[in-house]
Amino acid sequence: MSYVETPISGRYFSQDDRIEIADGLARGERVKAIAARIGKSYQSVYREIARNRKPDGRYQPWYAHNQAHVRRRRPKTPRLAGDAALREAVAGKLRRGWSPAQISRWLRRRYPRRPAWQVCAETIYEAVYRGLVLQADAANLRTGRLYRRRRGRGRSRDGAMKQLTNMKSIRERPAAVESRRQAGHREGDLIVGAGQRSAIATLVERKSRFTLLVRLPGDHSARTVGDALIDAFAKLPAQLCRTLTWDQGNEMFHHERIERATGLRIFFADPHSPWQRGTNENTNGLLRQYLPKGTDLNRWTDDQLQDIAAELNERPRLCLADKSPSQLMRQWQRQRATR
Repeated sequence: MSYVETPISGRYFSQDDRIEIADGLARGERVKAIAARIGKSYQSVYREIARNRKPDGRYQPWYAHNQAHVRRRRPKTPRLAGDAALREAVAGKLRRGWSPAQISRWLRRRYPRRPAWQVCAETIYEAVYRGLVLQADAANLRTGRLYRRRRGRGRSRDGAMKQLTNMKSIRERPAAVESRRQAGHREGDLIVGAGQRSAIATLVERKSRFTLLVRLPGDHSARTVGDALIDAFAKLPAQLCRTLTWDQGNEMFHHERIERATGLRIFFADPHSPWQRGTNENTNGLLRQYLPKGTDLNRWTDDQLQDIAAELNERPRLCLADKSPSQLMRQWQRQRATR
């Protein structure tokens, strides 16, 4: 029997950890005490013992370490590397802007009797990062990243609206907004370009996740934003203009004027609380694939913005049972037409 002590990550058990486990068990210590001493969760230690003990039930550290090493070696060919048809199917969806998670779910629905094609999102990510499918860049992965990195996005805490206006708190919103059972309730925000000199307003309908992009020519002052939102909502049916939830940015100083002109009721999230507009925050993250940070957003025309919104609205969403926002909006229009 041979084993290899190759450090991988602090997340995994080392040979020293396994020796400590064996010594602790021999002394009759509780698993929780052993886990605390080696800095692992007791659930992980329980799994380690059950997975790598000898056939006779004894936990022997060198045997356990060798078993873990053998299990870690994967001599088989990666699934996407050995199946050209599967590679092409995945590549086609990536070219259309689908995420690996969306592709994984689509494969399970489309090919339920082909287990070899039912790959998880991480398998697709790994294949892309290794160059087995397509090159990892912004054209093929919406993140544009060449490797995995921890999530987390900072957001400036400056610019909260301090004017004495008659703002309505998010806590005053009707219950129907929170339940997402009724169409017409939206969340809004600005995507800001390089040097704070350009911006685009994003409006996301909470029930369907249908997204509208509103171009802000010239600047994103309160008057410009107010005029643009009034014009955008004037083109929508009244049933889709119920409420709007925004953050406390100075660009919404004219919110009362917008309400009078559109019939909307506008509510404001608490300062520094982007999770209260989570649907909009998530959408803005998706839009950065098309509208990268550090660029002049005035470069995009109205037609280009409508094309971006249309592509985003055609993507299936897990939260919508893999329907797209456009599908739900068309369904809403048909139901309205039959009434």
